[in-house]
Amino acid sequence: MNEERYILFGQYLSNELSAEEKINFEKQLSEDTELAYAFEIFKELNLHLEDKFGNATQLNAFKKNLKSISKDHFKTKKPKVIAFKPWQYAIAASVAILVGLFVFQNINPSFDDYNNPEMATFIERGDINENLKLAQDAFNAKNYKTAVPYFEVVLKENQSPEIQYFYAVSLLEDNQFQKAEANLLELKSGTSVYKNKATWYLALSKLKQEDYKSCKEILQTIPDDFEDYDQVQELLNELD
Repeated sequence: MNEERYILFGQYLSNELSAEEKINFEKQLSEDTELAYAFEIFKELNLHLEDKFGNATQLNAFKKNLKSISKDHFKTKKPKVIAFKPWQYAIAASVAILVGLFVFQNINPSFDDYNNPEMATFIERGDINENLKLAQDAFNAKNYKTAVPYFEVVLKENQSPEIQYFYAVSLLEDNQFQKAEANLLELKSGTSVYKNKATWYLALSKLKQEDYKSCKEILQTIPDDFEDYDQVQELLNELD
């Protein structure tokens, strides 16, 4: 892989190749699986960066930063006159620096980056309910699928916000999004001490489903006195 290959990708996407050059390039794509794979990654990056840096100021700042980085990675060559759009230069530089191994999925923040469930401590406070103990032990061992039915049994007799919160987190961990969000929304609309925690996990549910717009909207409703507000701000910054 070299910089010229990514420049060729950019020219193809911009319809800057002659008819003959375009035919030759498409023939190479059909015969070279490595080239075709690199081109697919390039197209994904192209679409993402056009959207991500639609703002001219942001795009220029990103381009300036990549130019600075690229000086340490590219040898000086004879200048070429190429009609290369700013975001395409950014893509060429970034992909070349990473030797074609840039993973597109990592551009956005992930659920695992922010998911740090606290330990459940029901039994330590003197509760002797056997199902609650089993739910607590399963939750703390990260066996969320096992914890869910125990929580459901307990909630039939004890509708405490605390138990409902840990139940909702277990559901989310088990990818039961609809049930998890129903419980989190109920807590969010209440007045318990779990109100803001439930809102935070509601946002994380959207993040896990890659619904970044909804995640951001929910995060913006969390007050700045929330105990983990620094995490809220950090995630908002990553989503911008």
